[in-house]
Amino acid sequence: MKATEIKKLFEQFENASAVIEDVECWSARELQVLLDYTQWRNFANIIEKAKESCRNAGGNVAYHFADISKTIAMPKGAEKQIDDMLLTRYACYLIAQNGDSKKEPIAFAQNYFAVQTRRAEIVEQRILDYERVQARAKLAETEKVLSGVLYERGVNDKDFAVIRSKGDQALFRLSTAAFKHKLGAPENRPVADFLPTISIKAKDLAAEMTSVNVQSKDLRGVKPIENEHIDNNSAVRKMLLERGIVPENLPPAEDIKKVERKLKTEEKKFLKEKKQ
Repeated sequence: MKATEIKKLFEQFENASAVIEDVECWSARELQVLLDYTQWRNFANIIEKAKESCRNAGGNVAYHFADISKTIAMPKGAEKQIDDMLLTRYACYLIAQNGDSKKEPIAFAQNYFAVQTRRAEIVEQRILDYERVQARAKLAETEKVLSGVLYERGVNDKDFAVIRSKGDQALFRLSTAAFKHKLGAPENRPVADFLPTISIKAKDLAAEMTSVNVQSKDLRGVKPIENEHIDNNSAVRKMLLERGIVPENLPPAEDIKKVERKLKTEEKKFLKEKKQ
């Protein structure tokens, strides 16, 4: 397909879209024309196949393929009501996938709607990455505060590292070295840099509980504080297990530093494109 043809089709598909109740959609009758189907009954067969694909994927058919009617002009000023359908972007994608890809408009539509769907997936993944980075930053801040609280109560940096390690063992039922090996994490990096978001938040909650309880119970010295931290991590583990989550069996996550770099690179690229 030539660049001029792609540009023309792109504009046609974009111009045919409408936003109804905050949902981007297309008229099935208009999509029929865009996809070069001359007869409605033939296009309706493609729609039925797309509906079945949606149903098999667990989608809400009524939402993605909303039945409506529309009025069209007839000769001598008459009007006629015909069946139509409002199609979401996902519905259009399924219709294109069930069409004849040898037809240029359908081949374009398959790529057009797939790219748009892929953009949505990228946005979703970016949000998940962002939430994980934020959770990791929050844990670092919580542990910094906890370290300050414990320092005032006779716990030095070396003792704090041991207490934190004992807490991890209570939460994950593995020593720090064994857990790092299981995660594939380097020995010189924190375990939390390779944990999924829920595990990071679990560590953060246990650390918050220790910070609060050490002060409310006025605990002092390494052993009482160590026992408190172990108890809090065990309590968080118990809660996770009750909800069917075994923290040490969750798959390792991508190195948090790589995720941070990826987010920053994407942001710089976006800002650069906006300036052009």
